[in-house]
Amino acid sequence: MFRPSFVPIASVAACLAALPLGSAFAATPVGLAPHRAVYNLQLKDASERSGIAGMYGRMVYEFNGNACDGYTVSFRFVTQVNTGEETRLTDQQTTTYEDLKNRSFRFLTRSFTDEKLDREVRGSARDDKSGVNVELTSPDTRDVELADSVFPTEHMLAVIDRARKGEKFFEARIFDGSDSGDKTLMTTTVLGKKEMPAAGDADAAKAGSFATQEYWPVTIAYYNDEATGDALPVYRMSFKLYENGITRDLTMDYGDFVLTGKLANLEVFQTAAECK
Repeated sequence: MFRPSFVPIASVAACLAALPLGSAFAATPVGLAPHRAVYNLQLKDASERSGIAGMYGRMVYEFNGNACDGYTVSFRFVTQVNTGEETRLTDQQTTTYEDLKNRSFRFLTRSFTDEKLDREVRGSARDDKSGVNVELTSPDTRDVELADSVFPTEHMLAVIDRARKGEKFFEARIFDGSDSGDKTLMTTTVLGKKEMPAAGDADAAKAGSFATQEYWPVTIAYYNDEATGDALPVYRMSFKLYENGITRDLTMDYGDFVLTGKLANLEVFQTAAECK
């Protein structure tokens, strides 16, 4: 699942052990399902200092590809925010391509407020001997050298691999091109035991053939890479994860406010032929 950033508007408040390059989990034969998931977003909680009186929206996440040809993600995160004095529409649109074999990653994010472009971040990243090299082309052209990191799909493979092994906790440094596209984040992932959906789970009912399948409860916390001591996460996401990478029942905690994401529609695409 791609980590959504939130576009600040109006008065809204703006690895201890990194996984090594070529790590074993990257070669684990996990069948990630190409799919398109639509989530309805609702405000669960907001502190007074958030400046948010009400908020709702929709998130669309489309995942395609395979380990040989690479993985593409098309992601859109639209919210309408009421500050008590005005209402604004925010729209984050992200596309990425991740090549597991060559360990490279391309990203483009456009952020809009009331249909006006606020920011565009475009670039590419690849592993080199010293870490991850990022070449940014927008909003300006520059190169950034970062520490060894994993990319988003590779991280999801790690989550599934660790969950299958019964592990409960692990840490990793991740680069996903979000925000300004020039920094890494430390992550801590907590994995629960497999569970069956509860009777009457409306979110599970939207999952089609997955409505009666087991899932893992997962929570991932993201921290500023330079943070020290008992730092608070800048963002935390909880969700129910299936073995094929599909997620549902999202909770997105931005600190001053919390959103929930419930499945509105799930379409699973035909799986591409296996790599040769």
